[in-house]
Amino acid sequence: MDIFSFDPANFLSFVLSFMRISLVLFLLPFFGGENIPTQVKASICLVLTIAIWPHTAVQGVIFPADSVNLLLLLLGELTLGLGMGLMAQFIFAGAQLGGQVIGFQMGFSMITMMDPASNQQLVITSFLLQTVALSLFLLLDGHLLLIQALVSSFTLIEPGSLLIKEHTLQDMIRLSASMFVLALKIAGPILACLFMVELALALMARVAPQMHLMVLGFPIKIGVGFFFFSIMFSLLHLNVREFVGGLSPMLNNFMRSVNGG
Repeated sequence: MDIFSFDPANFLSFVLSFMRISLVLFLLPFFGGENIPTQVKASICLVLTIAIWPHTAVQGVIFPADSVNLLLLLLGELTLGLGMGLMAQFIFAGAQLGGQVIGFQMGFSMITMMDPASNQQLVITSFLLQTVALSLFLLLDGHLLLIQALVSSFTLIEPGSLLIKEHTLQDMIRLSASMFVLALKIAGPILACLFMVELALALMARVAPQMHLMVLGFPIKIGVGFFFFSIMFSLLHLNVREFVGGLSPMLNNFMRSVNGG
């Protein structure tokens, strides 16, 4: 490498690429988790920038010349990362919500675990479903699709040209409904079975009032819940596969909609 032919425009182009990759990648699922050390995240961002930068069309001349425009550019890149991260989080939020409802109905509301990704206390069934959903997401190469979308963002959105439009917010609100639909698909069958158990226990209480149904009810509900819980994993696999299959078009449409260039 000839250090005497240093081109400031190329260096600024590299800095712009590194800014986008670092800001967006830290807000994406799996890559931005709290359980990944900061040094590892920084190393991944640097390696990805070195690999991606020669193939991007980012021009160093668009680097802001003053602090105000630089702040606006950083806010735009941060908004891009927040939007992409939010859209990719719908599947995990749906699985977590479904597990929360299931755990409450099974009587596990007092059994919680610390989620290292969000630093929140989750019901054990919610933590289990979220972990399984993340594992399926990685097995189906969802993390590679996120990196592919990040690379495509350099072509679809020039740094500093991001513009949030009204229909973009409407689309994101509409897509957020998929989180509740997924939670209903996951929790619905188990809730129906637990409701039948509750109905059967209520009838037994009318027929044989001397039985201690409060003692028998909890293990019966837990056993029935775990039985259908194991069957439900195949349904979760189908939902995660469907989500991963539409992830790239969804992210590309989002980036096209916020392109203000």
